[in-house]
Amino acid sequence: MRSLERHRDVGAYALGVLDEAEAFRFEDHLMECPRCAAHMTGFGPTTRQLMLYRRATPHRVHALAQPGPRLLDRLLREVAARHRARRRRFLYGLAAAVVFAGAGPGIAVHAAHGGPSVRVTATTDPESGVWAQVTSEDEGYGSGVELKVRDGSGPRSCRLVAVGQDGTEQILTSWTVPGHDARTNTLRGASALHPEEIDHYEVRTAGGARLATLPGR
Repeated sequence: MRSLERHRDVGAYALGVLDEAEAFRFEDHLMECPRCAAHMTGFGPTTRQLMLYRRATPHRVHALAQPGPRLLDRLLREVAARHRARRRRFLYGLAAAVVFAGAGPGIAVHAAHGGPSVRVTATTDPESGVWAQVTSEDEGYGSGVELKVRDGSGPRSCRLVAVGQDGTEQILTSWTVPGHDARTNTLRGASALHPEEIDHYEVRTAGGARLATLPGR
């Protein structure tokens, strides 16, 4: 293939539609052609958008199908609803933080008010000195969990464990505490148990020593 045709292949290569032999030959050309390398960089955002569109479009829908006249209105309503839900979660978290400021260790706050079920619990263990806060949200699969933890007694490896009402245990997330670092770490985890099925949470070392216990219900 002539050099001019090689230049024209940059779009097809970026979209992944060249066959194996043509892709191999274009890669050889790409290593020696700054012009095509620059074009490849420019195709990046377009390629990502097309890949996201392909993943989000059911196989039975034609790739060039036109959206219905009410699609934009529905999308705008959904975006607005998500913004309102995030704002509610933020306000619930803020209210819980105010409650924590004036209450003792090991307390739990539950906020629903017609939105997603959010449960916040926090404690400071008097023996280990570990402070932990767990925010759980009811999901279709179980619970989405955010952990905030301060532990100045590292280095050590730790984990957050959910203990169900039936005694079952699930590790939700794990982390490593650097030496003498008391900054707040924020981690995300998930559980197959719904919030009302969790009896309590435990912050443990990798060896099983319990550092803090937080109520789940």
